Amino acid sequence: MSQADKPATAVLDALIDRLHEQGRLRVWSLVVTIFGDAIVPRGGRVALATLQEIIERLRIEPGALRTAMSRLASDRWVTRERQGRNSYFSLDAHGRHAFDLATRRIYAGAPPGWAGKWTVAIAPPGSSNGVDLASHGFVRVNGAVFLRAETEDATDARAELADMLVIHGESAEHPEAIRALWPAQEIAEAYLAFAASFAPLKEALNGGAVLRGIDAMAARTLLIHDWRRIVLRDPGLPAALLPADWPAEAARHTAGEIYARLATPSEDWLDKAELPPVADPARFATRWR
Repeated sequence: MSQADKPATAVLDALIDRLHEQGRLRVWSLVVTIFGDAIVPRGGRVALATLQEIIERLRIEPGALRTAMSRLASDRWVTRERQGRNSYFSLDAHGRHAFDLATRRIYAGAPPGWAGKWTVAIAPPGSSNGVDLASHGFVRVNGAVFLRAETEDATDARAELADMLVIHGESAEHPEAIRALWPAQEIAEAYLAFAASFAPLKEALNGGAVLRGIDAMAARTLLIHDWRRIVLRDPGLPAALLPADWPAEAARHTAGEIYARLATPSEDWLDKAELPPVADPARFATRWR
C-alpha cells in the first residue's frame, strides 16, 4: 500500500467499525447486497470462498456467513451446488425477481418523471397484511389502501394487484400531502447520515488515494448496502411531490461519485476471483449518471 492510499484504507476501517456499531449484523442482508450489486451482472453464481473473502474483510466470522447462506437457501433466494470440495451459490428465480425490482431504484440517476397520474389500490378485508407493494413504489395509506404516483419507471404490479380494487386517476388536490403518509423525516435523516458517513471516503478518493483489491470490493459492498437500505424504504416519489430541501440527491451524488472510483479496482478483484465477466464493464462506472 502506498503512503497516498493510507487515508482511504483508514476510512474503510472506520466504516467497518460503524457497521459493527449499528447493532446485530444481518449477514444475510449483506450477502443480498453483494449478489445484487456484483454477482448478478456476472451471471448470478459465486463460490462460497469468494463470498467468504469479502465477508472476512468486513470482520465477520465464516460461521455467520454459513448461517446466512442456509437462511437464504431456505427462503428460496439462492440454491447451492457442490463441485468436489467447493460450494457454489446461484440465485433462485424468486431471488432474481426481487433483484430486478430493486435494481432500477438503487441505481436511478434522478427522481422519476411524472405526468400527474395516480393509482389507488384497495385490498379485500383481511387480506392486506401480507401484501408487498412497497417494492413497487406504493405508499400504504392505512391497513388496506395503497397509493402510487404513476411515474415513468413504475414497475408492473398487476400480479400483486390482481385481487384488489384498483382505481386510476389524473387529478388530486394538495398532492404533496402524500408526504404525511410515509416516514419522510426519518428517511431524510437517513440520507443525511449516509452522505456524512461516506464524505471522508469521497474526500480521500478525490484526493488521489486508491482502494485496491479486496479493500475496493469491501468498500463497494458497504456503500451499496447502506444506500440500498435507504432507497428501498423510500417510495421514490417524483420531484414535484418532494420537499424543496429533500437530501436524496446530494446523497445520490456522493454514492455515484464513490462508486465510480471503486468500480474498476473492485471489478478487477472479481475478475481474479474467476467470476464470469460482465458483458459491459464500463456500465459500472456510469451508474447514477
